[in-house]
Amino acid sequence: MTYHSAFDLVRDEEIGEINSRALLFRHKKTGAEVLSLVNNDENKVFGITFKTPPEDSTGVAHILEHSVLCGSQKYPVKKPFVELLKGSMHTFLNAMTFPDKTAYPVASANLKDFYNLVDVYLDAVLFPLISEDTFEQEGWHYELDERDAPLVYKGVVFNEMKGVFSSPDSVMHDMVQRALYPDTTYGHSSGGDPKAIPDLTYEDFKAFHRTYYHPSNARVVFSGDDAPERRLEILDGYFSRFEAAPVDAEVKLQPQFNAPRQVRGTYAGTIDPEKRRDGMASVNWMIEPPSGREETLSHGILSYLLAGNSAAPLRKKLTESGLGENMIGGGISTWLRQPMAGFGLKGIDPADGEKVEALVLETLAEIAETGFSETQREAAINTFEFHLREHNTGSQPRGMSYMFTALGAWLHGGDPLEPLVYEKALAALKDKAGQGHFEREIRRLFLDNPHRVSARIEADPQQAAREAKAETDRLAAVREGMDDAALDAVVQRTERLRALQEAVDKPEDLAKIPTLTLDDLDRSIRTVPTEEGSIGGAKLFVHDLPTLGIVYLDLGFDLHVLDAGLLPYLPLFGRALLQTGTSKEDFVSLTQRIGRSTGGIAQHRGLATRQDGPGTAAWFFLSGKAVGDKVEEMLAIMGDVLLDAQLDNKARFRQMALEEKAGFEARLVPGGNGFVDTRLKSGLTEAGWIAEQMGGVSYLEFLKGLIRRIDSDWDSVEASLRRIRDALFTTGRMVVNVTADAPLWAEAKAPLERFVGGLPGGQREDADWSVALAPKSEGLIIPAQVNYVGKGANLKALGFDVGAASSVVLRYLNTTYLWDKVRVQGGAYGGSSRFDLSSGNFAFLSYRDPNLIKTLDAYDGAAKALRAEIGETDLTRSIIGVVGDLDRPEFPDAKGYSAMWRKLSGTTDAVRQERRDAILGTSRADFLAMAEALEAVAREGHVVVLGGEAAIAAANEKRPGLLEVSRVL
Repeated sequence: MTYHSAFDLVRDEEIGEINSRALLFRHKKTGAEVLSLVNNDENKVFGITFKTPPEDSTGVAHILEHSVLCGSQKYPVKKPFVELLKGSMHTFLNAMTFPDKTAYPVASANLKDFYNLVDVYLDAVLFPLISEDTFEQEGWHYELDERDAPLVYKGVVFNEMKGVFSSPDSVMHDMVQRALYPDTTYGHSSGGDPKAIPDLTYEDFKAFHRTYYHPSNARVVFSGDDAPERRLEILDGYFSRFEAAPVDAEVKLQPQFNAPRQVRGTYAGTIDPEKRRDGMASVNWMIEPPSGREETLSHGILSYLLAGNSAAPLRKKLTESGLGENMIGGGISTWLRQPMAGFGLKGIDPADGEKVEALVLETLAEIAETGFSETQREAAINTFEFHLREHNTGSQPRGMSYMFTALGAWLHGGDPLEPLVYEKALAALKDKAGQGHFEREIRRLFLDNPHRVSARIEADPQQAAREAKAETDRLAAVREGMDDAALDAVVQRTERLRALQEAVDKPEDLAKIPTLTLDDLDRSIRTVPTEEGSIGGAKLFVHDLPTLGIVYLDLGFDLHVLDAGLLPYLPLFGRALLQTGTSKEDFVSLTQRIGRSTGGIAQHRGLATRQDGPGTAAWFFLSGKAVGDKVEEMLAIMGDVLLDAQLDNKARFRQMALEEKAGFEARLVPGGNGFVDTRLKSGLTEAGWIAEQMGGVSYLEFLKGLIRRIDSDWDSVEASLRRIRDALFTTGRMVVNVTADAPLWAEAKAPLERFVGGLPGGQREDADWSVALAPKSEGLIIPAQVNYVGKGANLKALGFDVGAASSVVLRYLNTTYLWDKVRVQGGAYGGSSRFDLSSGNFAFLSYRDPNLIKTLDAYDGAAKALRAEIGETDLTRSIIGVVGDLDRPEFPDAKGYSAMWRKLSGTTDAVRQERRDAILGTSRADFLAMAEALEAVAREGHVVVLGGEAAIAAANEKRPGLLEVSRVL
């Protein structure tokens, strides 16, 4: 077959591992390289990637990534990206900056929508407007409200990176990477260091785009069931407008160190005066580029063998040492040309840093000497093989996984097809595994590798104030150098930028953004085949779906049988089932048994306000997956886990509690808006209160107290765990959910019946979950340079009956008013609103926000924004975007789980269809109804802020009594 004449076909191969035909093309005129994967995946993917190695830490690549999506020649509107967010059926839409590349991937299951996305993205990256206004908005600028006011920095990326560097884990990673690669582009912060971002000029910003954003420097990937010829036609329509321009974007190799080095640092944080646990220490290596697929796969398996789960020998040795609370690092990261690897501990006494480093090296040497057992190797290789064959990428389209897998070698002159093939490499590693291969690799990659950096950081309680003062002093010096005319110019520039941000795009320009129509949408919901019945006294759901020979099993247990005081134990109780061992095998053996025989067994919880009446759907799940001939062994493991877990293993449970606490604290800053959302809703509904007990700030306080109780009153802790098991694991309040094709289910049914029949029977009554819900406004202090600002209320409690069309209204609100006010004008990384139709809970939220009062004022103005006229195009796009979310493709296991959860939460297909009809019929009346509700939120809603102490204090000074203050970290 011949293809588009503008391209040379370089390779044409069938890749069985990903069920794809791989066509590799080179654009004749520019040299652009294109990997076109042809397969039967309806979730089509496109991505264009440029090599973008920065020469400093000003964040130029990151700022440019934001900016090119703010208007282009063909689509000259302020935010085409947001217009796509608003009104596309995309399954993925974003852009990412890496240390050596910038990627722009999109995906959609709708062909027309997919090509619309591709066209907008190609025009965005190759022909962006990138005005100075956009540079200042997305990057940085001086802001001055009046001549006598203090000068401040504003900018979306500037504040985003302040949030990133508020995380100790990010501080540690940045310090290690810079130390390992001091002479290459990897020695800079590609995202941007807030201290360096204001050094970036608009001229350098423009030059960076001219240099690197050219087809000659592009790698393009398509994947899916669309026509390969059409792909090339679209690309040539853009690429043919360029001449070849060789780009020097090589990522040079870092010369090897002759001897190990050390690096030390601090982060803004507090110190416990009683017991220092604020340090981190790790040992890190640079590794030479892997020679091919076998070595890359070997790196992954070795990382898993050493530290991939709680039973892995290096992780186990570190976490059981008593030196720290949780492991950091965990293996080899292959996303850099020369991979980096690291192992260490967080939550240590800084004085023990040397002990941690010594323990890492001693343990690696010990493992290299004694070797891995056959059981360890078999479990690790089976785990990798299962996931390679299943290739379940969760919510991410598979084509994106193929794209980034290919780019690893391709970006640096390697073969893009080789990383997609694994059968031969896996077979070779299986043969080598028992011949000392992985032990030799430990010596080669780590013990005999002098390119090593030992890193330590610890909290500095004065650092936040010191950094704030340094920024203030820098701005003061800039201001001191300005005369009145210069100051007036900054004031005028501030006013001008705000006016531009508030300006409305011309209707004729907005109309240029391609979109679907309502006629392109399916009027009916998508259903999942579900057979209901019973098995061994438990409720049974079976979903006949093609699962590639895998049986997916969810065992659900109703949490209503537990006393309310036991609910905070659930996250750790679930971990204890899988990580304490049984009377027949310790947790190491149990973990290896799971790895040898299954694709994984996991525990999790489901929680929602019921749709069909008052109350909460609250369930504990144990989920597993296995190929057909391993189902009986998977069931045997699940039986041992449920009934025989060693809940009296105090030492192991204590370590898990420390890990849980450390993990929670690490997630607090990066995920601050989620914790604010949980806290807001904890005073509104029963489900919200439970979520806070099992995963909010209250859970962190529970963990701190639990750790003390494990040491002082273990008997009561163990008794609570046993009470949970005895009450929970009975068939009378149990559901069994199976997702498999009919032949697989026929084979699995009998062993499943025997398994359920062997569990305790009985029907327990609901426990009393009565709790006095009391929403309050709070300021929760963390050592951060940015804030997460929330305001919310329960609309049902305020007397509003808001229907499903609200999702369209809020889609519009999020992508217009809140985007403009909180992100564009306010400088936060994000601002949004959320509404749960079942509970009635509503929340405004911001992410990495430099403001507090200003953001609350923006929330209070949302009702007015909804009362303004909305054009037909905006309404249609918002409807399309919401339907796209509803119709997002799912893998079979997710389809089966979603169908079960709808049953458990009382959401029938009739209700789903009714909601879809309401969404498709959204009108101005729905906007006005939500506006009325948001006016009530403005008057009566409560506020939760997670942020810095100075910002919260300033808010209370401006509005006395606004926030009840407490310290979280």
